[in-house]
Amino acid sequence: MRGLIKKMLRKFKFAVIHLFIIFGLGACSMEDNSAKSNAETEAEMISRALEIHDRVLTLDTHADTPLRMIQPGFDMAERHDPNETGSKFDYPRMIEGGLDAVFFAAFVAQDIRDDANNERAKNLALQMIDAVVDSIENNSDQVGLALDPEDAYELEDNNKRAVYIGIENGYPIGNDIKNVETFFNEGVRYITLVHSSNNDLADSATDQEGPEHNGLSQFGKEVVVEMNRLGIMVDVSHASDDVFYDAIAISEAPIIASHSNARSVTEHDRNMSDEMLRLIAENNGVVQLTMLSAYLRDEPENPEREAATAELRASMKPTSEMNPEERSEMRQAIREINERFPTPLATVVDVVNHIDHIVEVAGIDHIGIGCDFDGGGGIDGVFDVSEVMNITIELVRRGYSESDIEKIWGKNLIRVFDEVQKVSESIQARI
Repeated sequence: MRGLIKKMLRKFKFAVIHLFIIFGLGACSMEDNSAKSNAETEAEMISRALEIHDRVLTLDTHADTPLRMIQPGFDMAERHDPNETGSKFDYPRMIEGGLDAVFFAAFVAQDIRDDANNERAKNLALQMIDAVVDSIENNSDQVGLALDPEDAYELEDNNKRAVYIGIENGYPIGNDIKNVETFFNEGVRYITLVHSSNNDLADSATDQEGPEHNGLSQFGKEVVVEMNRLGIMVDVSHASDDVFYDAIAISEAPIIASHSNARSVTEHDRNMSDEMLRLIAENNGVVQLTMLSAYLRDEPENPEREAATAELRASMKPTSEMNPEERSEMRQAIREINERFPTPLATVVDVVNHIDHIVEVAGIDHIGIGCDFDGGGGIDGVFDVSEVMNITIELVRRGYSESDIEKIWGKNLIRVFDEVQKVSESIQARI
């Protein structure tokens, strides 16, 4: 049933082999790492990895592509060049990479928190959700809308890719609890509580002004309870440590981190400590590894970049005091700094180093993949969705079994999603 993907992967096999030679990802000896044969060659190992990649359900829990879908003229059916347009995700490249399912996250940047802007944020999230649904309807021969855990498998059996919907940043909820159900009815199945700045629900891990609520606000706690009732996964990526601890204590269902890495491997406030990883395991939740260089390896020294960034920050007002035009100017200034003073990208090796650590601390049942394409994600070897099979290749190189890889690529997240729905059914049966 997956013959089309298999053909596409065969087509790209030798390109992948070349890629791994370029990036030196074959450093480990076959004698130590081949699960099949001590005599297995690099080409044979890659071929075996691609076959595994083809067989298992592959699910990416975080792509910010809805922001592109609302741009005039952007067509998900067209293959885009990431070096020309910046686009990291479309349906042709999804097929090329052998990715079976994705959560498209409707991302709304944090802005002023008042009634008018809350309504604007809500409408923007709904606009992106509508754009996702439209893209599915316009490409119904290739993709289908997924609402429940089993939908990914059913669509795969019909040779279609599954598209789930999430929301990144609880800002569109505003201060109206009814909006949570509104978004659920529109197909949303996870909500990232907060983003890079504090909102009315929760504190961010990276707000320059520091904590506002010292965790979840009272309203944020009510939102978590409502998400449990409806069957929406609670996502703690971007949240402060205190928010994480509040969410895991309040939620009746397992929680997720849709795109987060390990702090012990790379020190960053956005990453999760070993204590948090162990609690995720006790909670039966899952951490989805993301492909953002800053979270994958220590930032190399770049004094010019650091000076330019410091100068920009010194010239800026607090983000909470900026109007939309000022926020847009700030984002453009950041982009210009990134272009003038680039830093080397992380690699697939860095990704699997984080996977290795999380498996060691939390166990194989609590790790997944959330690439963050079109939201900053993209590394050497997995620059866009067409290259996600290279993660599988490196996992095979390190000795992960097909069963392990199946869990990492989707089974763990699907298990959590299923448990969230069962908790929802239990709650609704009680009320």
